[in-house]
Amino acid sequence: MSGGVDSAVAAARAVEAGHDVVGVHLALSRAGGTLRAGSRGCCTIEDAMDARRAADKLGIPFYVWDFSERFREDVIEDFVSEYRAGRTPNPCMRCNEKIKFAALLERAIELGFDAVCTGHYATLVDGPEGRELHRASDQAKDQSYVLGVLTAQQLAHTYFPLGATPSKALVRAEAEARGLSVAHKPDSHDICFIPDGDTRGWLADKVGVEAGPIVDRSGAVVGGHEGAHAYTVGQRRGLKLGVPAADGKPRFVLEVRPVTNTVVVGPKEALATAEIAGERHSWAGAAPTEDSFACDVQIRAHADPVPAWAEVVDGRVTVRPDMPLDGVAPGQTAVLYTGTRVLGQFTIDRTVSAVPVG
Repeated sequence: MSGGVDSAVAAARAVEAGHDVVGVHLALSRAGGTLRAGSRGCCTIEDAMDARRAADKLGIPFYVWDFSERFREDVIEDFVSEYRAGRTPNPCMRCNEKIKFAALLERAIELGFDAVCTGHYATLVDGPEGRELHRASDQAKDQSYVLGVLTAQQLAHTYFPLGATPSKALVRAEAEARGLSVAHKPDSHDICFIPDGDTRGWLADKVGVEAGPIVDRSGAVVGGHEGAHAYTVGQRRGLKLGVPAADGKPRFVLEVRPVTNTVVVGPKEALATAEIAGERHSWAGAAPTEDSFACDVQIRAHADPVPAWAEVVDGRVTVRPDMPLDGVAPGQTAVLYTGTRVLGQFTIDRTVSAVPVG
């Protein structure tokens, strides 16, 4: 129970369905003020109090479990190391993978529970080859993308009561009708472990700042930067380039090279990506039976899925979309779908531009 309206209503529905429910809130930091407070975050002291009030209202036991060390190692340190390597990580994916559906689920099963129930918007279907993960009914709130890291074993012990709810407005109305104080609590946003929202400043403190060149695709120096970690693929603002483009058009970050501390910029059309690939992958249920197959690929939580062709060779997944993807960065997660079903995911470590250098 995060302290938000979704997990509170999910718990209420689980109780109403006749399950033996215990509310658990995750303490992810031992130092006050290191996680976002109020409406902008999750897992703060305020949120723990909101979760306890919801549990009391539902008449279920409530506990706070300290996962701060696991969170630091598996989410925060991973976030820093990925940026240090010039990649753009998704900490929410790592939290779901390593904390909510690994550490939490492991402990729950050890204590004799059958499943972890959360307020995520996604649907579980028992298919012919086992449990399948599908999109939620409410497309605007669908969270299947960030759940794409779940494995078959984890899906077998997972429960998403909100997946078939047509809209978040109905969840809030239900919370109000049940007398839950979080009925109108704002949704959480941004990165929970960066209290003031200044990701650039936070990373500068963790990674360090070293000035370096900004170059175009030919290698010509067109500006300078105060730390490559502060740049992400697709970024336009804040480049402060000293040499304008020959065509006068704005330039965008195309690549971050941590080894040489270099940022590469170019025209917007060079952000078009014709191919992505990665080795770190998992399947959400039964793995595909063929080494190559048609699918849809989604590279951000709220991006539109794009038809594509995928190949798995020697443990490496390569995806070629039917139309170029826009602004893909190494470190991002690509989630593969067939219809509404999540097939699996991989962390992108290589991209191929649809626009050749020249």
